[in-house]
Amino acid sequence: MPAPDGPLSRARPGRERIMAAIREAAVTEFSLHGLKGTSTQAIALRAGITKPQLHYYIAGKEELYEELLMQVLHAWKVVFSFDQAASGPAAVLSDYIRKKLDHAFDHPEMSRIFTREVLDGGRNLEGYWPNSQAWTQKKIDIINGWIARGLMRPLDPRLLLQHIWAMTQYHADYALQARVMMGVGTETAIDREQVARELIAFVLGGCGIQTAPKTS
Repeated sequence: MPAPDGPLSRARPGRERIMAAIREAAVTEFSLHGLKGTSTQAIALRAGITKPQLHYYIAGKEELYEELLMQVLHAWKVVFSFDQAASGPAAVLSDYIRKKLDHAFDHPEMSRIFTREVLDGGRNLEGYWPNSQAWTQKKIDIINGWIARGLMRPLDPRLLLQHIWAMTQYHADYALQARVMMGVGTETAIDREQVARELIAFVLGGCGIQTAPKTS
């Protein structure tokens, strides 16, 4: 069955190119309006195709939304693990914060999809929470181990992680406010290295870890 005629089909791009355009458009629409507020017409328009073309490639917005949401959650699981636990809290927490900040700066729309889902009640996250709690518990166990060894002051590891999430994701969810407060225009990149240095020093100092590891 051939795809319906339209701008993209006449140019005969491959299926991967069309799907990439659809996903990119969907990320923007979902990040702005959430699942409920996004229409397939809006996705199609942003992707440069017609609505019939869109439905040739996807069954509906729900399956596309779930795919993108799971992509965000999988990336967080893989990228934001404590893989260097043997290096000690200064190295691990510094690396963790930097990766969280890089993701917020590089993929703000993906981060906002998760945030909007939470604000909308998190119905599509019901199956995700048990795994998220398990991944978080592993980090909590590592932090408690550092505390037991006297490598950082006694604190609530769960709150520490939540505070790190809030401070790093701020640069995705509140990017406009961050730029206004820092006096940085939309054409100028925020100095993320300065943000990382300040945040790492703040977190490590609050944990009773006085010296951050040197960075290249």
